[in-house]
Amino acid sequence: MARVLKILQTLRNHWKKSVFGVCVVSYGGHWLYGKHCDNLLRRAACQEALKFGQQIIPANVQLKKATVILNPAACSRKASTLFEKNAAPILYLSGLEVTLVKTDYEGQAKKLLDLMEQTDLIIVAGGDGTLQEVITGLLRRADAATFSKIPIGFIPLGTSNTLNHTLYPDSDNKVKHITDATLSILKGDTIPLDVLQIKGETEQPVFALTCLQWGAYRDVAANISKYWYLGPLKTKAAHFFSTLKEWPQSHQVSLRYLGPTARPPDETKEPSRPQLLTRIFHRLALYWSPPKEEPPKETEPEPWQEVELSAVEVSISTHNRNPDLRRTEDALTICVEPDTLSKGDFIAMGSTKLTDPSICPESGVCVQASSCQLNLPKDGAGFYSIDNEEYEAMPVEVTLLPRKLNFFCDSGRKHDLLN
Repeated sequence: MARVLKILQTLRNHWKKSVFGVCVVSYGGHWLYGKHCDNLLRRAACQEALKFGQQIIPANVQLKKATVILNPAACSRKASTLFEKNAAPILYLSGLEVTLVKTDYEGQAKKLLDLMEQTDLIIVAGGDGTLQEVITGLLRRADAATFSKIPIGFIPLGTSNTLNHTLYPDSDNKVKHITDATLSILKGDTIPLDVLQIKGETEQPVFALTCLQWGAYRDVAANISKYWYLGPLKTKAAHFFSTLKEWPQSHQVSLRYLGPTARPPDETKEPSRPQLLTRIFHRLALYWSPPKEEPPKETEPEPWQEVELSAVEVSISTHNRNPDLRRTEDALTICVEPDTLSKGDFIAMGSTKLTDPSICPESGVCVQASSCQLNLPKDGAGFYSIDNEEYEAMPVEVTLLPRKLNFFCDSGRKHDLLN
């Protein structure tokens, strides 16, 4: 008892050191417990992947080939470590024939997709930039009509992963998020997503999955990192200081667009073959009374609607953030924010626009279209943000490619989208 009292007396006499020691031990214990929980998640995911690898396949059936495009520079160059710890063991245990390709510089993924041989599935391990390069390289191929039918898996390893909310359930644990995304690829559930084809006057087309953004919000978002020393206030500060430099921040633009198109029936559903007697009767009816050939009717092209605008920002986006698999029309969304916006509304809206550039406020004009042409002024056009990647602004034609690519997704997430 005397020894215990002596220890308590020592702790009281050196209370500052005692408090510091308790904080260090508590933090260390919490850190170790987090590492232990992460290891349990990895073990459970590997055990589930092993069930796929232990499945018996016929001798005449080849293993499925999976090509992984990994961007080591993603997530501040932590992507390789995250992939090797959390995703690679699951893929290798699943029985897939995995080919890992690492990119060395920006834009290399486009060239790799142009040279890629036939594969059963493509897995993109990176962020928005890597994914945008992969789909651009894929859809620029000469055999894009065939190659685009290959399902794509997305392992979120980047700083910005816009399709996370669409494909997988939200999770604060990065290890769980990566392992769940990898297991979703093995389970095989897919959903079709729209693609934006963005074509300039001279360059090859660029393809995007979420949004093209041009205007004041985009310009401010590119400079937010300069105010890093303000911590959580840096976003508000960047928008506030931009209003001091120039206001109103209006941009002149000419916009031409076509209305939305009706969604065709699903091509994946094969019609059932009628019975033998029905087919014989149908052929005899065609033989005795063949149908009369009618001259083809020339359909008049839909007229383009043209408007001249002075806006704070223009964004053109797909519905991939919140897809509706049951909608009857295929359309992209054009959001125009008028230059009558007040400074306070501009600053308040800045944080929301940073999270979701495609959001259209109440004061904005929202138009549904199947295709549009964006004509910008020749001088001082600035830059576009296409899937969070910077491109030089120029006159472009943006066309929606509805349900162009199939992406692996969580089975529960697919059920929610269908219902």
